[in-house]
Amino acid sequence: MTTDTSVLKTTALTDKHIALGGKMVPFAGYNMPVQYKGLLDEHHCVRNNVGVFDVSHMGEFWVSGKRVLDFLQYMTSNDVSKLFDGKVQYSCMPNDKGGIVDDLLVYRVNEHKYLLVVNASNIEKDWNWLMTKANEYGVTMENKSDDTSLLAVQGPNAGKVLQKLTSLNLEMEYYTFQIGEFAGHSDIVISTTGYTGAGGYEVYFPNEAAEDIWNKIFAAGEEFGIQPIGLGARDTLRLEMGFCLYGNDIDDTTSPIEAGLGWITKFTKEFMNSAYIKGHKENGTARKLVGFDMVDKGIPRHGYEIVDANMNPIGVVTSGTQSPSLSKAIGMGYVPTALAKPGNEIFINIRGKAIKAVTVAIPFYKN
Repeated sequence: MTTDTSVLKTTALTDKHIALGGKMVPFAGYNMPVQYKGLLDEHHCVRNNVGVFDVSHMGEFWVSGKRVLDFLQYMTSNDVSKLFDGKVQYSCMPNDKGGIVDDLLVYRVNEHKYLLVVNASNIEKDWNWLMTKANEYGVTMENKSDDTSLLAVQGPNAGKVLQKLTSLNLEMEYYTFQIGEFAGHSDIVISTTGYTGAGGYEVYFPNEAAEDIWNKIFAAGEEFGIQPIGLGARDTLRLEMGFCLYGNDIDDTTSPIEAGLGWITKFTKEFMNSAYIKGHKENGTARKLVGFDMVDKGIPRHGYEIVDANMNPIGVVTSGTQSPSLSKAIGMGYVPTALAKPGNEIFINIRGKAIKAVTVAIPFYKN
């Protein structure tokens, strides 16, 4: 990826991050803060208190029409008919080759209107993919990605901070949302989703309101020691929960079944390539995504080989880190299905040496 910041996209809050001393790096085509005070401090701030991520690089598509449910049922793997107004669903979009176009969030606003939240690196790809069927179902799609800012306010004190800024009751169930007044602005989407396992909210608003809302959230959170949090801690937090990262743990070549996403893949309906993927469910897959703890000293990194005791390659590390909460090295990767159950010994090829690890159940971190 290019390191020329002049060709990178920016969020409405980029100048704020730079002024706060954020270390900026290229991510998904954007100039984004990877850390401020430091990864460990920021990670623990979110786990134990409250922190704010600027995730305005994510994509937002509004989809509407009389047949919008039929459209989303076909294009996504989860059962959209289970949603009600104000409910959010985690899902994925299968491609026509057995892999995953993207994982996403589906928000039901009402019977004929939904919001789809997609990964930043896939905005154009996802849009083009959805448009291949949009006309067939007569739906209207609106890409508001470049006009929308998104803050993830995460941690056990997130609700106390945000409740100061709205008359909405933020004691909401997990994966629900409301639209209303927030911080003096109208029609703001507030959801109880997140990517950290620490609890919290995601707040969607127009770019022009970004600086005002950012300032008000930080003023409201001052008594709790609220901090801005970078992408580095976002990655360690999500990995401790075993949450997949698109481009690392899942991609166009990984089946939802082998990636452990059978729980969002519902065969009670027909969806894109569902017959093929159902075969994976019924007949099994050659490999599976697993979590593992390092037994010997060493940190697994994305792309490292998973090997047997004789250094024969058997898989690949998709994500790995030194877990701040658990004080040990952890990772995820694809291994032969026979080795996928917790307790199996595997090895990671770290600089030409077979470093011992053991497969474990995820999440790694349990509240």
